[in-house]
Amino acid sequence: MSSGRKLRELLTGPRALVVPGVPNALIARVAEETGFPAVFFTGAGFANLEFGFPDLGLTTMTEVVEQVGRIVEAVEIPVLVDADTGYGNALNVRRTVRELERAGAAAIMLEDQVFPKRCGHFEGKEVVGVQEMKSKIAAAVEARRDPDTVILARTDARQGYGFEEAIGRAIAYAEAGADVTFVEAPLSVEELAAIPPRVPVPQMANMVEGGKTPILPAGRLEEMGFKLIIYANAALRAAVRGAQHVLAALARDGSTEKVLQDMVTWEERQRLVRLPQYVELELRYATEESGGSQWRHSQSL
Repeated sequence: MSSGRKLRELLTGPRALVVPGVPNALIARVAEETGFPAVFFTGAGFANLEFGFPDLGLTTMTEVVEQVGRIVEAVEIPVLVDADTGYGNALNVRRTVRELERAGAAAIMLEDQVFPKRCGHFEGKEVVGVQEMKSKIAAAVEARRDPDTVILARTDARQGYGFEEAIGRAIAYAEAGADVTFVEAPLSVEELAAIPPRVPVPQMANMVEGGKTPILPAGRLEEMGFKLIIYANAALRAAVRGAQHVLAALARDGSTEKVLQDMVTWEERQRLVRLPQYVELELRYATEESGGSQWRHSQSL
């Protein structure tokens, strides 16, 4: 079963799908082990973690494809991918979809901002015309080789153009072939509740702590009719806070002794990166002549 088919089955289940954002392979594996049935590759988190960039459209399609491939290799669950604006016009979108499918993406999210885009909770966003975005969605639908690959269309029109414009765009994007749509940054509980009944495809909600949208529990969003709920950068922000805490202690004390309880153990770190499995593979592939030295090396890790 393809990853797209797995995701579609999750989206048609009785419960809303809660998905954490992951910027890299290790955090994706932690999410999988925690029990999440899917992960969301966060473009903002990738820019922040790998480059120290703000979410201003500064990463490239090829950089994103390479990172998505690493994440897909690390986990067995579907990976939803933030593909920003598709990195250009409809032709660029066509190539983006092909490349991300090849990397293993189960879903590809495209947004209607002007390129280069901005974080959905930043000021100063601009959007392209409805027809231009519909052409991008049509290109994405036509480009996918697996009909189960989910095309997710996002609109950022709420901020500068109003709630009704955003709803109208979500409906238009569904009509153009998007499997799921997403109205980014609604400003109230009332606006959130109004979205799912008015758009004829599954809806996504984005819970951004400190952002423009009220934070609601998954159960409440599910009651409203949302089928997909993402926490795009919760894991990243927690990891940064943990690093700040431990490094502050190291700078202050000259030791990590007082914060060892806030760090994963040596053994847990090696388990997460699958060291025992690699040792087993090393032994399996070892020749009789080299096996002894390889085993001693493995035991010393």
